[in-house]
Amino acid sequence: MKKHRLIAMSGGVDSSVAALLSHKAGFPCIGVTLKLFSAPTAADPKARPRKRSCCSLADVEDAKQVAYQLDMPYYVLNFSDAFTDGVIRKFVETYEKGETPNPCIDCNRYIKFEGLLQRAKQLAIAYLVTGHYARIEKQGSRFLLKKARDLKKDQSYVLYTMTQDQLAHTLFPLGDLTKEEVRAIALEAGLMNARKQDSQDICFIPDGDYAHFIEAYRGKPAAPGNILDETGALLGQHQGLIRYTIGQRRGMGLAFPEARYVLAKSPADNTLTLGKESALYTQTLYAATLNFIAWEDPEKPRRVTVKTRYLQAEQPATALLLEADRLRVDFDTPQRAITPGQAVVLYDGELVLGGGTITGIRA
Repeated sequence: MKKHRLIAMSGGVDSSVAALLSHKAGFPCIGVTLKLFSAPTAADPKARPRKRSCCSLADVEDAKQVAYQLDMPYYVLNFSDAFTDGVIRKFVETYEKGETPNPCIDCNRYIKFEGLLQRAKQLAIAYLVTGHYARIEKQGSRFLLKKARDLKKDQSYVLYTMTQDQLAHTLFPLGDLTKEEVRAIALEAGLMNARKQDSQDICFIPDGDYAHFIEAYRGKPAAPGNILDETGALLGQHQGLIRYTIGQRRGMGLAFPEARYVLAKSPADNTLTLGKESALYTQTLYAATLNFIAWEDPEKPRRVTVKTRYLQAEQPATALLLEADRLRVDFDTPQRAITPGQAVVLYDGELVLGGGTITGIRA
C-alpha cells in the first residue's frame, strides 16, 4: 500500500509540479494551502501588493485549480495564529533590536516543517511534499540535506534548520530538476499556472515597505534619533532605525563629500552610525540558535564554505563550535556588511552542514 503525501501548494508553478510528480508516481495525495495572514498585509489593509508577491486569494485559487485538475483532495488550513506569533512578531521584534531578520527561514522552521508536518503526522500521512529546490539523501542512519542540481534556484540556505525527523518525512521532487525543466513539465501537463512568475517579496509585506509595516503593526511611528560618525560626532537626524540596514548608502537625507554607509544601529540610545565602506569589512562572526544536519556538532575546527546571505557566493572559512550553542566563523578574507539577525549557513561542497543566526561580528 502506497503511503499518502501531503502537498504544500502555494499556487505557484513549483509546488504545482511537485504535486503533479507525486500524483503521476501513483501516490495518494492531498493538497493544502496555508492561510497565514489577511491580505494584502497583516498590519496595513491599505498597502498595495506588488504583482510578484505570494499567498494572495488568487494564489489560493490557482492551487485549488491545479488540485482539481489532478483530481486531488484540497484544503485550506488556517495557520494564521502560529504565523503571527512565530514569524511576524519575531520579524518586528528583530528589527526593533537593530537586527535584520529572515522571515522565510522562520516560516520554514516554525510553520512548514514544524506546524504543517505535525499536522500531517496527526492525519497519519507519511510525507510532506514541497516545491523547494533542494535534495534529501539518506547516508547510513542519517539524513542529509544537499543543494539542488539547479544552483541558480538552490534553496538550501533557507532550509538549514531542518531536523533529522523533518528530513525523514519530507520530499523535494524538484531537487534534481532545473527551473526550465519544471516549467516544461507544467506546460506539457497543461497546468494553468505554468507561466506564472515566481514570487519575490516577503509574503506579508507585498508592497515591500518594511518600516511602514512595522509602524502599522505597532500602531505608532518609529522614533527619530541621531546620526553619528565613527567618532561620535553628530551628523544629522534619522527617521527611525527600522528604515536602515547595515551597508546602506542612500536614503539618509544627508550629503557628504565622500560616500558614507550605515555601520551600526544602536537601539539602546536610538543612534545610527555612518562611516567609510572599508569599516564594513569584518573577518569573524559569531552565531547562535544553531542546527547541524551532517552531524550533531563539529568537534574541532572545520574548513567550510559559508553563506551569510541567500544570494551570496560561498566564502571559504573555518568554523569552530565554542560551546553548545555558540559558533565562531573565521573567514579567509574579510566580508562586507555581515548583519546580525541573518543566517549563516555552512557547506561542504553540495552538502549543507548546518547553520545558525548571526549574533555579532569582530574585525
